[in-house]
Amino acid sequence: MPLPRSGVELGEMIAQRWRWFSFRVRFHPWTTNELPRIVGTLQDYIDLTRLDRPIGIWLLLWPTLWAVWIAGRGKPDPHLFVIFVAGTVLMRSAGCAINDYADRSFDPHVKRTKERPLAAGRISPIEALILFAVLSLTALVLALQLNKYTLLYAVVGAFLAVSYPFVKRFLSVPQLYLGITFGWGIPMAFAAQLERVPRVAWLLLIANMLWVTVYDTIYAMVDRDDDINVGVRSTAILFGDSDRHVIAALQGMTLLSLYLAGRMLGMGSWYHAGLIAGALFFVHHLWLIRSRDRAACFQAFLNNHYFGMSVFLGILLNYQFTR
Repeated sequence: MPLPRSGVELGEMIAQRWRWFSFRVRFHPWTTNELPRIVGTLQDYIDLTRLDRPIGIWLLLWPTLWAVWIAGRGKPDPHLFVIFVAGTVLMRSAGCAINDYADRSFDPHVKRTKERPLAAGRISPIEALILFAVLSLTALVLALQLNKYTLLYAVVGAFLAVSYPFVKRFLSVPQLYLGITFGWGIPMAFAAQLERVPRVAWLLLIANMLWVTVYDTIYAMVDRDDDINVGVRSTAILFGDSDRHVIAALQGMTLLSLYLAGRMLGMGSWYHAGLIAGALFFVHHLWLIRSRDRAACFQAFLNNHYFGMSVFLGILLNYQFTR
């Protein structure tokens, strides 16, 4: 391109280049006009994986951290800690994607879920499956860094995560199945650090299964009427008018299981203080659900995060201050 010989020619050249640039901006597919649609799609993916609502990550992470700290005797391997935390986030996100895919014909008829991206038609079923596959494969890459014994448990955990959304079609107590799924990080943590899974790990898994049944029953109480209409099974429906009494009994069994696990491990007063704090949160949850109000039940579900945290802090402080 020849250089301009005068200011007029320079001005004309700049004007030509600006007209060319304006034309490209108007017709190029990746323009600022497209950005709202692109950002909206990213937001739909965030909504699909519930990354904007981390309560599920915490509920899944706390029992995994119980096991990581106990298996590491208070000093877990930092590398394993990072793998299990990242794996928890990935698998929870993948679980949300496959759950919404499985429930795509039910969610539009449930008040709480009808605006989810897949139910509302903002993303397609194939997009949800692709996202699930990408997240699961990323989690698999993390699992491949663990020993072969742990990898076998990871395969079982992946099967549980994929199969859970479909269990609700025929099992009246899907919350128990979810409890095993959410707690599968417990035997994996022991296998990764000890290359074996002791009896206390299975007792912790039972405690987690009972606890998950507690908070997911409370969660299901929010959608009970809608679930009955669409044919989804849950313990909230199964327990009926006895729901609050059964929840109280399950809370007691959860605390008993954790107490027995503490005895097997020789835990001290810090651990028991964590259990007492957790018991107080359980009492508060029973108070919240006393009238089965939807908003209060949902709040009780969210507050279960503090139970898991209380138990973890008891474990952490026990190893920190007990010699």
